[in-house]
Amino acid sequence: QVQLVESGGGLVQAGGSLRLSCAPSGSIFSSTVMAWYRQAPGKQRELVATITSGGIPNYADSVKGRFTISRDNAKNTVYLQMNSLKPEDTAVYYCNADLRLRVGVPQQNYWGQGTQVTVSS
Repeated sequence: QVQLVESGGGLVQAGGSLRLSCAPSGSIFSSTVMAWYRQAPGKQRELVATITSGGIPNYADSVKGRFTISRDNAKNTVYLQMNSLKPEDTAVYYCNADLRLRVGVPQQNYWGQGTQVTVSS
């Protein structure tokens, strides 16, 4: 069973930076859209950023100019570089991706288990 595995979360002071990574736990054929979501305590999960297989990014207004999403298609890995972090960025960050495990198998949507990001003031 393939899973998405995130890493890179942690505790950082306001103004600091963190880099999140997410990759499938096993080999897959391909990935298309990959994304990062986050969920703060007591709030709904929200979209942070997406990136197409061609590398076109899209961002939530709240993170534009501070966060950068990127990907390595050879590794089917997606990254989220987070700069100028604010206390309101504190949340569990989830990776999401459309993966095709093998040739001829339908693409499916997968979620990671989440990684905690805490920004202290």
